[in-house]
Amino acid sequence: MKKFRKVLDGLTTSSPAGVGGSSSCASAAGTPTAGPSPREIDVAETLTSESFQICKTVRHGFPCQPTALAFDPVQKLLAIGSRSGGVRILGRPGVDCYCQHESGAAVLQLQFLINEGALVTACADDTLHLWNLRQKRPAILHSLKFNRERITFCHLPFQSKWLYVGTERGNTHIANIESFILSGYVIMWNKAIELATKTHPGPVVHLSDSPKDEGKLLIGFESGTVVMWDLRAKKADFRIHYDEAIHSVSWHHEGKQFMCSHSDGSLTVWNLRNTARPVQVTFPHGKTQRDGRKESCKPILKVEYKMSRNSEPFVIFSGGLSYDKASRRPTLTIMHGKAITVLEMDHPIVEFMVLCDTPYPNEVQEPYAAVVLLEKDLVVVDLTQSNFPIFENPYPMDIHESPVTCTAYFADCPPDIIPVLYSIGAKHKKTGYSHKEWPVSGGTWTLGSQTYPEIILTGHADGTIKFWDATAMTLQMLYKLKTSKVFEKPKAVEGGRGAELGEEDPYAVQMLSWCPHSRLLCVVGISANLILYRFSKHDANTNITVLEVRLQCEVEEVISPSDTENTPCLSDPSGHSPQPPPSPRSNTPDTPSFAFNEQNNNKISSFRVKDRTIRMPPGYQAELVVQLLWVDGEPPQPITSLDINSAYGLLALGNCNGLAVVDYIQRTVLLCMSTLELYGAADPFQRLTRSPRKSRQSTPDFCMRGLSNFYSDSKKRIRTSYQSLTELSDNQVSMDAERSKSPTSDHVNGHCTSSSSQACAAGRARGPGGPEGPRLARRGPGRPPFRKAQSAACMEISLPVSSHAEESRENSFSRSRSSSVSSIDRDTKEAVTALQFGESYGRKTDALPTPCLWVGTSLGLVLLIPMSIPTDDQERQEEPVTMAPTGTVLMLKGSVLRFGFLDLRGAVISAPYEVWRDPNAQEDPERPRKRKLVNFSPSSSQENCGEGHLAVVCSERQAVVFLMPAQVCLHVHNITEASFVLRADLVSFCNSVCLACFCANGHVMTLSLPSLRPLLDVNYLPLTDMRIARTFCFTNGGQALYLSSPTEIQRITYSQEMCDNLQDLLGELFTPIETPEAQNRGFLKGFFGGNTQTFDREELFGEAAAGKASRSLAQHIPGQAGMEGMKAAAGGAVGELARARIALDERGQRLGELEERTALLMTSAETFSKHAHEWYLGGSGFEPATF
Repeated sequence: MKKFRKVLDGLTTSSPAGVGGSSSCASAAGTPTAGPSPREIDVAETLTSESFQICKTVRHGFPCQPTALAFDPVQKLLAIGSRSGGVRILGRPGVDCYCQHESGAAVLQLQFLINEGALVTACADDTLHLWNLRQKRPAILHSLKFNRERITFCHLPFQSKWLYVGTERGNTHIANIESFILSGYVIMWNKAIELATKTHPGPVVHLSDSPKDEGKLLIGFESGTVVMWDLRAKKADFRIHYDEAIHSVSWHHEGKQFMCSHSDGSLTVWNLRNTARPVQVTFPHGKTQRDGRKESCKPILKVEYKMSRNSEPFVIFSGGLSYDKASRRPTLTIMHGKAITVLEMDHPIVEFMVLCDTPYPNEVQEPYAAVVLLEKDLVVVDLTQSNFPIFENPYPMDIHESPVTCTAYFADCPPDIIPVLYSIGAKHKKTGYSHKEWPVSGGTWTLGSQTYPEIILTGHADGTIKFWDATAMTLQMLYKLKTSKVFEKPKAVEGGRGAELGEEDPYAVQMLSWCPHSRLLCVVGISANLILYRFSKHDANTNITVLEVRLQCEVEEVISPSDTENTPCLSDPSGHSPQPPPSPRSNTPDTPSFAFNEQNNNKISSFRVKDRTIRMPPGYQAELVVQLLWVDGEPPQPITSLDINSAYGLLALGNCNGLAVVDYIQRTVLLCMSTLELYGAADPFQRLTRSPRKSRQSTPDFCMRGLSNFYSDSKKRIRTSYQSLTELSDNQVSMDAERSKSPTSDHVNGHCTSSSSQACAAGRARGPGGPEGPRLARRGPGRPPFRKAQSAACMEISLPVSSHAEESRENSFSRSRSSSVSSIDRDTKEAVTALQFGESYGRKTDALPTPCLWVGTSLGLVLLIPMSIPTDDQERQEEPVTMAPTGTVLMLKGSVLRFGFLDLRGAVISAPYEVWRDPNAQEDPERPRKRKLVNFSPSSSQENCGEGHLAVVCSERQAVVFLMPAQVCLHVHNITEASFVLRADLVSFCNSVCLACFCANGHVMTLSLPSLRPLLDVNYLPLTDMRIARTFCFTNGGQALYLSSPTEIQRITYSQEMCDNLQDLLGELFTPIETPEAQNRGFLKGFFGGNTQTFDREELFGEAAAGKASRSLAQHIPGQAGMEGMKAAAGGAVGELARARIALDERGQRLGELEERTALLMTSAETFSKHAHEWYLGGSGFEPATF
């Protein structure tokens, strides 16, 4: 049965209820409701549904799993095809376009229509596509689907409209580029080979026309047979049979000889005058053994044979190394005359191309660069210098240098932050690059009118953090930070914990929190550690402070729902705000809960921080490390929530065991409590305590495995975390099973699981007899899954993987969400999933806002913890910060994800922050610097302070707006019932604010504030995988991003205004450029060496001469742009000139050609007659020319 959702714009309903009662504020999915309000809150909302539209903007990074490469030597554009059907077209920095075939079939080959603004793609589904590049968003004009044969190779001659298509059966077909219709002219394999040959020659692996005569087509078959086919005479000029299979063929520009690469690692040179045997056979990397035979070598997959006027010829090829050289990296060999240079690559070579000055194949090419496409990188080699340096890549191709584990996106940053980061990051750049300009310089790009500073942060599996300048649809790396430098290198201990921690990626970044104004950076690692960095323009010699915190519960709780379980919003169940007596751990940092390891040997930390003075270069410098301790052989659970506030000087962190608050100014721990202790008497659940669990020694399997708990290593047992991001995460995820589940079972955000403790959804303890019980039992002991609520790392969805990865899949994250609540031991914990510092009201009776900490849990509960923070700088350094839970409890459905605050006019209340000051700058003793705080409550006006504010709380199920300090539920919106929210953010948008949500079923939603009216609900990503769920994030200005593949970042917008102006923000691919004229070959070279012969292909391949191809052979499919788009694309002076030149070459001006040939013959006859007369008269030493 289909569910119809009605989005009513401007609808707000109200239903009064008691402030302290337990009446439900829940409503049907998609229907906003309002709770009680002491007075009317009238906020003028300006956002409507017409303000939103979602579309992709730009894609950054290296194309994932590349397969093909092409280059336009006139337009200077580079195209890269991928296995997923994507095509990336690159030009000068800023010109970067992504196209996607709807079929998703792998791209086998790319062919530019040189200087025509078009591209032909051949895909694995045996379909040819013609792309129009004369628009910022390329579109397909035509498609040609082959039904009975498989495409293996394509060739498009320069300035020709006829495309040669080779097939697996060995046949060669010819397609018209303008109409995308096959010609009746077909070169059948049995006619191309000799009749006496009894075996099939194999698929066509090469097609090229002779540089000397365009009427001759060279056809290379896989078996080693090469045929020169005369297109006019429709017969073979010659046939070559070689014992080794052919991989590629390359012509000499004069058309007299060509070179072949073979499967035995050899290169053969063939001369057209004598095709009986090769002129030369070489094994570039094969040494002669003692018995006189060459050692066996790997195949040479491709060879390029290029000439230069001022130097020796270039022979460039990939492969060909001998088999006995094991573990050798992939190589590109450059043979320049007698010199041989071998360039080792970091990754396997997919394809390479030699870039030349001229597009004409019959001219001296003058190679100047070689583009090498690797599996995970793009390298361009400078061929004009003897040491062959590489060019510095201006594109962000190294996003995946280490697998991306988390992202953060910041729009409208302070304008001075980008130049500062760039100046510091430039000092650490690599050197030794070529000094010449980047050769791929096509297209045009200008800075848009509406630009503001944007920064993207990426955390990686090796512990590095990269800062990227994302302004104006570009991406450029600014600064790189290595968190691993804070720790000592772990020493392996036999059978001990050190060996376990050294496995895989112990430094992987799990979570980031960055304040652009104060320039504070807080990094959470996978091994339950937290590092605080401060930014400085000066280097410093400092010691890193270490705080060790024990967040490990010794008493298990079983939670049984109370009568108010289904109440989505609950303010003080007793009708007032009980304030229990302050716990001693709330005020004193030296409480037994902190359990430092020197007092107890069985409580240790995961890593050892460097305890000596460290010289830190300018940039981000580590100041404080907070480590969660191992207890009784149990590793600390991963941190699930984090927030830092520079104005308060505090940071808070939580996991599935409890909450810790750290004062990083005084270097003390202020609070360390379990979630149960935070409630006090206000706990809405009935919890039955159990006996403490027994101590358990660590085992080799019981360790912090980090990212390996997510993914299965289905190929090689190396770098498991990288396999997690490249192998399994590429699989598409079906959400059909997710939609069919019970809504009450879809609840895992923030539930952290240890080997003896599983998560519980919405406080409902489920028995082991659930449908996923047996599957859960197969999960290996001692592998606590990595939990990260806010970035949805705890999402449990089923991924289709091969059978050999089944065990790893079940040991990672593929358990259904209902299985997470069917614990075998029925032991559950309540995780802290959201934290937010801000100016708020901790109690109903508060008249003015005070610093507060909002805490959200995995059971949908919200707690408020007010704080007392000294305002004077000197007092802040000495006086302690006091804080204690007040017992205020609010309740929602689902795990809490995000907090936000609005004033009563609907404007966002930003969190207080401290203006950045360099901690290492020299100070004037007479004028000490003071902390400059912004949005701190003492600096606010008393009028605004007494008004109250609105608190927006979003969980994985619903969004609620509370009025503070009354703690009244004003509006509730059930976001989803069939799925759950992965990411939610309050974003500034069109001079207003809205709540943006991304759900596990792929829906992107926006809700108005404060009324929570649905404004946008688009099924944007119907198939979701863990990588997207973990990296999706929103930012201001209607933008968002996610990791679309292990190597690429996809940026999107949900703003109608940005979608309308997107064309102005993107670069132009095609620019009008005059095609260079062909070189003048000279009379003697043209007459005696043979002219390049042109012929009219229309006469041979047109319908009048060749007829039509069989309709069952191929099917023509009109593209989205249609014929009108093709005509528009062909318009303009350059297009007209190009078409006129093609018409002149192929159809010709017969009379003009005849006159030119007649004049040439007359001139040659006169010259010959003159020389013959001189020779007859006894001229000195004249030797007649030999024909």
